[in-house]
Amino acid sequence: MTTLLIFHEVDDVDHWLSSPRREETFGPTGISARTFVDPQNANRVGLIVDVPDMETFQQVMASEAAAEAMKYDGVRADTLVTLVER
Repeated sequence: MTTLLIFHEVDDVDHWLSSPRREETFGPTGISARTFVDPQNANRVGLIVDVPDMETFQQVMASEAAAEAMKYDGVRADTLVTLVER
């Protein structure tokens, strides 16, 4: 299991938090996430994500389903930063 720390901005934090798309897209692959919000920046969010392996994560992130989920969730893709636990 690999743990990731992911930050990005969203258009609407409440919509992002309540969206089922994360679980629908990532859950079936064994990826789980805990969500966080930045109290100092109304649009910055973060996740601690557990993935079975990086290859699975990269495949999901490259999929059309992930792109659609990010769009639906209002994720600003150009702000996405992923850190890998070492």
